[in-house]
Amino acid sequence: MSTADLPPLVDPAPELTREEAERYSRHLILPGFGAPAQLRLKNARVLVIGAGGLGSPALLYLAAAGVGTLGIVDEDTVETSNLQRQVIHTAADVGRSKAESARTAVLALNPLVNVVLHEVHLDAGNVLEIFAGYDLILDGTDNFATRYLVNDAAEILRKPYVWGSILRFDGQVSVFWGAHGPTYRDLYPEPPAPGAVPSCAEGGVLGVLCAQIGSVMVNEAIKLITGTGRPLLGRLLVFNALDMSWREVGLRADPERAPVTELIDYQSFCGLTPAGDAEPVPSIGVAELALLLADRRAGRADFDLLDVREPGEYEIVSIEGADLVPRAGILSGSVVPDPLRTVYVHCKSGGRSAEVTAFLRGRGYERAFNVSGGVLDWVREVEPHKPVY
Repeated sequence: MSTADLPPLVDPAPELTREEAERYSRHLILPGFGAPAQLRLKNARVLVIGAGGLGSPALLYLAAAGVGTLGIVDEDTVETSNLQRQVIHTAADVGRSKAESARTAVLALNPLVNVVLHEVHLDAGNVLEIFAGYDLILDGTDNFATRYLVNDAAEILRKPYVWGSILRFDGQVSVFWGAHGPTYRDLYPEPPAPGAVPSCAEGGVLGVLCAQIGSVMVNEAIKLITGTGRPLLGRLLVFNALDMSWREVGLRADPERAPVTELIDYQSFCGLTPAGDAEPVPSIGVAELALLLADRRAGRADFDLLDVREPGEYEIVSIEGADLVPRAGILSGSVVPDPLRTVYVHCKSGGRSAEVTAFLRGRGYERAFNVSGGVLDWVREVEPHKPVY
């Protein structure tokens, strides 16, 4: 079966009400779409993972299109730094649950939509139960462990899903459906090394890119639900916002790849879980760091403080007295701290700095220490006038 011959994913609802006919009239007059497609949208149940950058436009356009039931998976709260791209939230929503904020926006746009919230951390223990209640999944997450989890759960349940990814000025979109074509594991058989690909929080993202990629994801969802057009199954769409260029890459299922039949430990699979016998790296808190910096200024202490974030992060906020030495330089060996000096390492929240500290200690730096909580804790506890991101 070619991708153009895929049947509609959802059966049609019995009828449209007068209000629905008026609201969706521009769909109803579309040649080759019309009432049959709109009735399928009304009957569809779509789960959106993440009410963030990609989830924001996706949820709004799915609601506007008339998808009958929208599920939202998100356990986070709205932060000020989200507002640059997560347009479903407003300044008044800062501190509020993202899922609840998104539901408010969806219902304000289209009160005819049923919104179901899943304010949980998606994991191997709940993903199959959650996915079972939906026809289609949209995955806009920004970490590899969740992406593989989503892929495997969808393959086990034989459900299609639309995947999108953004970073800096680039975006990717595809449709994965193990029952009819390739999956995410055919695109990325193995996850990258931990830290090899920065998150949006580390590498940045052009805000409007979320709308460009998120709207394509919704376009694919509508096509799958209604059986309209040719979906991106077996095709990867790559977008460069700087060039304003789109290119398509063909993708085929690997005939040698064993089908997914069970879920695994995705943190370990992606190299995010330390070995069971690994010792936590020695750490200090930001309050202790503030005292140490005061002692250094007074000549009572001597040490190096390394900021292993990226230059763009450093420009937003920094700790006075820290030297910017991006993590990649240390791990690659191109930057070698003095092994005879005491070294304190910090990043945004403590994760990257813990990795660098463990790396240094593994190479004989016995006086290397992590600063737990990083810049985020520093601003909260020491210099609250400074911005966070």
